[in-house]
Amino acid sequence: MPRPTIGIWLVGVKGGVAATTIVGLCALKQGAVDDAGLVSQLPQFRGLGLADWSRFLVGGHEIRDVRLFDEAMRLVTESRVIGRELVEACRAELDLIDQRTRPGTIRSVGPTIEQFASAGVPREESPRQAIARLQKDLSEFQQSHGLEHVIVVNVASTEPPLDRSLLPASWPELERELDGPAGGRLPASTLYAIAALDLGLSYINFTPSLGSSPPAVGELARLRRTRHMGCDGKTGETLLKSVLAPLFFCRHLPVMSWVGHNIFGNMDGKVLNDPVNKQTKIASKDRLLGQILGYRPQTLVSIEYIESLGDWKTAWDHVHFRGFLGTPMTLQFIWQGCDSLLAAPLVLDLVRFTELAWRRGELGALTFLASFFKSPYEVDQQSFIHQFQMLEAWAGRERG
Repeated sequence: MPRPTIGIWLVGVKGGVAATTIVGLCALKQGAVDDAGLVSQLPQFRGLGLADWSRFLVGGHEIRDVRLFDEAMRLVTESRVIGRELVEACRAELDLIDQRTRPGTIRSVGPTIEQFASAGVPREESPRQAIARLQKDLSEFQQSHGLEHVIVVNVASTEPPLDRSLLPASWPELERELDGPAGGRLPASTLYAIAALDLGLSYINFTPSLGSSPPAVGELARLRRTRHMGCDGKTGETLLKSVLAPLFFCRHLPVMSWVGHNIFGNMDGKVLNDPVNKQTKIASKDRLLGQILGYRPQTLVSIEYIESLGDWKTAWDHVHFRGFLGTPMTLQFIWQGCDSLLAAPLVLDLVRFTELAWRRGELGALTFLASFFKSPYEVDQQSFIHQFQMLEAWAGRERG
């Protein structure tokens, strides 16, 4: 098997999405699973020279003091979504990743996330000190394993919202403010983004947290000739909205209201049980309807934590629309899926596509990846089909 040459650095490396991603990557390397759920395995992306799974090596940041194997086993014993034998077959690799895990940062993540942090996570460092420490971890990971490039993927818990207008608009201004009021507002997701991009590494924000969305951080990516994309992986109810809403637009069926009720029980659900953290997620899930329809119907998005569900999530949606002669009609659907198993293959796809973009020298926001996100950076088009066509068009250009 070839030596790994590309690093995947997962922020929140021992959470459900990360653990599932790692087990999935390990199983793909062993040829123990098929490619269901992996967009990069579709026929239209063959011949691009996407990296083989054997080329990737995983490390990460984590704030909790837990073993990765134990977290993976929770998907076996509590959520019952993967087989015990699969996790056991990956145990040696999971133990090695424990050794490649470093303490993360909890700056401006809010009290709900802070309560999960172990004693080994620094609590008094400034934003500049946190960035320097995170960069040291990333550089040591890359250098000690002889990696050509590292892709940092944020799969940590959702942070409280922050108004981007409170931050300086340019990177030089924000950099000067790292020890000032503006720097003090920066949440952990943005500190991880700055740490990665400043080193010339790639950064993917799979969460709805602020991440690399501020214009100043996007400017940093261009200055360091690197790339980034986000935010909030589109895996379930919002994916269906992005497919179904264009139907109503194209058939000229006015939507009067769209109500979605979501329940799930994993760590993300526990964090989103805090109303402050929940605001960030709801804003991400609720914005696309107006962009697709061209007007804003009455909407309601609710998210509730139900502990017994484990990693399973259910969404009930009720769409009230007006038909010919003013007749009210409804569409109702139920979406049930395993949160981490919906997300993990997308993380692997994003890493593969980003690695190719790095090899081809692409810079800035990787807008061709819009179909993977609820709130894609620098993309106003929210129809899933149109977003997916952007990915196909990019693949055509790369192949040509």
